[in-house]
Amino acid sequence: MTTIRLMREEDIPEATRILRLAFGTFGGAPDPENQRSDVDFVSTRWRTHQESAFVAEVDGQVMGSNFATHWGSFAFFGPLTVHPQLWEQGIGQQLMQPVLNCFEKWKVTQAGLFTFPESPKHIALYQKFGFWPRFLTALMTKQVQPKPTETRWSLYSVAKDQERRSILESGTRITEAVFPGLRLEREIHAVHGQNLGDTVLLWNDEHLTGFAVCHCGRDTEAGEDKCYIKFAAVQPGVDVAQQFKGLLAACEQYAASRTLLHVDAGVNLSRHEAYQAMLDSGFRIERPGLAMHRPNEPAFSRPGLFVIDDWR
Repeated sequence: MTTIRLMREEDIPEATRILRLAFGTFGGAPDPENQRSDVDFVSTRWRTHQESAFVAEVDGQVMGSNFATHWGSFAFFGPLTVHPQLWEQGIGQQLMQPVLNCFEKWKVTQAGLFTFPESPKHIALYQKFGFWPRFLTALMTKQVQPKPTETRWSLYSVAKDQERRSILESGTRITEAVFPGLRLEREIHAVHGQNLGDTVLLWNDEHLTGFAVCHCGRDTEAGEDKCYIKFAAVQPGVDVAQQFKGLLAACEQYAASRTLLHVDAGVNLSRHEAYQAMLDSGFRIERPGLAMHRPNEPAFSRPGLFVIDDWR
C-alpha cells in the first residue's frame, strides 16, 4: 500500500539516499547510491518549504519524494525521485498530485519543471499533468578566475537589519519587472538562515540593479568547491547586458572569497542574450536540461530578460 504524506525531518536521510540512488541509477553511475554525495537537495528544500515537501511511503517505508518551490506567482517542482525497485509502478504520478494541489492553493499563474531532454518517458509523464516541453536549459560552469572590475557589489549577509527590508523590496521590484508577481524573498531568507551561501547584490550608485542567490560548497545545492547561482536577475533597461556581466563577475569574486573553484549556473536558452553574455564571461555548457511549462507559455523564459534559473 502506498501513502503520500508530508515529509518529516526523520525522513530526510532515507529520502536523500533514494534521490542519489535514483539519479545515479538513471545516469549509469557505478556506485549510484553515493553519486554526488556532496550535494544536498533534500534538507535544503524541506527546511525552506516544509508545507510542500512530500514522500511516498510503501508498506511503512519511504520510497520516494517530491518538492514544490513557491516563488510568488511562479512555482516549480522537483526533484521527483522514486526507488528504482519501484519504477514503472505509478508512484511518480501519485507524487505529482500534492504538488499540483500546492500550485492551485498558491494560485500561481505559471508553473514549471526541469527534466532530462533525452528521456521520452519523463516528458510523457509530465505532459499528462499539463506541462509542455519548451526550450532547453544550459547547465553551465566556469572556473573561478576573478579579474579586477569596477562593478560595485555587496552581500546580503553583511547588510544591517534595517537595510535588509529595503534590499528585499528592491529585489522584488526587479523580479516584478521580469515577471508580474515573481518573488524571491523566501530563497534569500533560506540561504541566509540556513547558512547555505549568500545573496550577491549589484549596485548602481545607491540603486540595487541586480542580485544572485548563491549556494556554496558541500552539503548545499552547489556541492564541493562550487558556487551555484540558483537564481539571478538584473533590472531590465539600458545596458542590461553589461549589468548582467557585472553581476556574473561579482559572483565570481564572491566565489573566490570563499576559496571555491567553480561557478555553476543554468540559463534557459530562450534567453539567448543572457546565454551569450555567459559565454562571453567564460561559462561553458556541462549538459543540457529541458524546461517544461504549465500552461504552455513563455513566462520569463523569453528573449530580452537576463535571468539565471534552472529549476533543478
